[in-house]
Amino acid sequence: MNQSSKQRVRAQYDAVAPAYERRWSRYVDASVNATLTHLTVQPGERVLDVGCGTGLLLARLAERAPAGHLAGVDLSPAMIGEARRRLPDHVLLAVADAEDLPFATASFEVVVSSSAFHYWPAPARALAELRRVLCQEGRVVITDWCDDYLACRVGDRLLRLVDPAHRRIYGRAECATLLTDAQYQVTAIERYRISWLWGLMTAAARRPGASPDHSR
Repeated sequence: MNQSSKQRVRAQYDAVAPAYERRWSRYVDASVNATLTHLTVQPGERVLDVGCGTGLLLARLAERAPAGHLAGVDLSPAMIGEARRRLPDHVLLAVADAEDLPFATASFEVVVSSSAFHYWPAPARALAELRRVLCQEGRVVITDWCDDYLACRVGDRLLRLVDPAHRRIYGRAECATLLTDAQYQVTAIERYRISWLWGLMTAAARRPGASPDHSR
C-alpha cells in the first residue's frame, strides 16, 4: 500500500473510530457473524485478524476460547485503541497494514479479515503477505462486499469517485482468481445477502499441503 493510500485510510478511520460501531452497528454485526459462521478455530490455534477495526470479531473469538492465541492489526491507531479497550490483555494488537505484517513467517494457523479487502490497493501483495505468516496447516477466511450484487457494484463505483481511501470490490470469480494466483487452494466462496439490498461474500482457502476440511 503506498504512503498516500495509507494516510487516507488511517485518517478516515481515526476520525470515525469512537462512533464506528454505533454508526454501522447492523452492518458490523452482520459481517462479523457471517465471518464467524465460516470460521472454525481448533483449540490451541493462533489466529490473526487483519483489519481488526474495533476488535468485535476478536472479542467474539475470545468469548469462544478465553485462552486462545489471538492477534489483530489495523492501519488506524484510533481503531486499535478502541479494540484495546474492549479486548483482554492477552490479545496482541498492533498498528500495521496487510502488506507488511509485524510477525514472523508461519506464525498463525488462521488469518481472517472482515470488511477490509476493498481497501487493499494491491491485493496480490497483501495475500502473499498473509500467506507468509500462515503455517503449513494454515488457512485464510476473508469476508467483504460482493461485486456480484447490483447495489454493491453501484456503491463501489460511487465510492471510487468520492472516497479516495476506497479502492474496489470484487466478485466471487475475481476473488477466486486472486487467491489462486497467490498460491492458495480455494475451498469455498459463498455469496449471500445481509439485507434486501446489500450482499457479501466469504472466501475460505488454505495453503497447499494443509490438511483438508479445516477451512470451514
